[in-house]
Amino acid sequence: MREEGRYSECVMHRSDDVSPFFASYFQGRNVLVVGGAGFDPRACNAVQHLHRSGAQVQLHLIREHRPGPTDALTAAAEKNLELFQELASTLHVTDVEIFGNDGAIVGGRRAAHAVSELDLRSYDDVIVDISALSIGTSFPIVRLLVEEFARKVQPKNLHVTVTHDPGIDARITRTAGDRPGWVHGFSGALGVDRDQSPARLWMPQLASGAQQEIRRIYDFVQPDDTCPILPFPARDPRLADDLALEYREELLSTWEVDVRNIVYADEDDPLDVYRTILRIDDLRKPVFEGSGGSATIVSPTSSKLTALGALMASMERDLPVAYLEAENYELEAPAATPSMTSQIAASPGLLHLWLEGEAYASWRPALRREV
Repeated sequence: MREEGRYSECVMHRSDDVSPFFASYFQGRNVLVVGGAGFDPRACNAVQHLHRSGAQVQLHLIREHRPGPTDALTAAAEKNLELFQELASTLHVTDVEIFGNDGAIVGGRRAAHAVSELDLRSYDDVIVDISALSIGTSFPIVRLLVEEFARKVQPKNLHVTVTHDPGIDARITRTAGDRPGWVHGFSGALGVDRDQSPARLWMPQLASGAQQEIRRIYDFVQPDDTCPILPFPARDPRLADDLALEYREELLSTWEVDVRNIVYADEDDPLDVYRTILRIDDLRKPVFEGSGGSATIVSPTSSKLTALGALMASMERDLPVAYLEAENYELEAPAATPSMTSQIAASPGLLHLWLEGEAYASWRPALRREV
């Protein structure tokens, strides 16, 4: 029997619906925004919307440090920081090294620790804007705050925002590292109990140009079965077909994916991604119940919007998240003559999810992990 999801009826606003909601709800409220102090052109969008709504905005930014940033990225980050200073009544920046001296990935743990030391009791709302945060830092931060809410510690209301723009995604090139692993706080039972050997189902979110990264994650996970997630519907109606062609070798040979195991989820709807992952997880439980169980492993290797759906499913079911952290980034300048693809995705959209708080009844399905 399929379980009722904690976030099945999550309050969500997209694009043109965001500004009216912000104006009616956040006006006059004391709001803390936890976001990224990076180069991403979308970094300030959510805070700009909040500023226009009349909210009292306090900012706590995580500045991720990676080796060898280019002068262009540093300048873009400084420009974003100047705008942040204009929009918020107070601003604090925490510098987080993503890699330790030995090359180990430590950014997620350090970012979560920094947020855990904040006193959130004075705020009406806390918003985590993941637009300019990496998966490796945003996932642990959101999980920390969700679990604090479940323990009735803090905050009063928890929201997540993200600005989605496939055109900007296409301009950002990430150089992935060579040490895939579990995102901090998202190893599930696989990270602690070596005696368990459940059947592993891997659900990577396919993205153009990420083949090398996804291959390395596959070698790390060593799944028994693979159910790749393709974006459909999507702003570009051919995107799913193009990705299937790009990954045809992996789909047919390396992963040996039956066409019936290819999963489609709405590119613009994280709740569709969330429900899709939970549905697949539910279907496997009775099949493997008597033979060691089943472990559903997700890899958010596509857009931040679809990654948000994977985040909610992973928090709710305590699913492992396999990921390959970026060593560095490059940002291409906007094209003088926009391509057809960039014209399709020309309007960035802000998405808001109200994860926890006053919008919901006192009882909701509990998180799988004990808190």
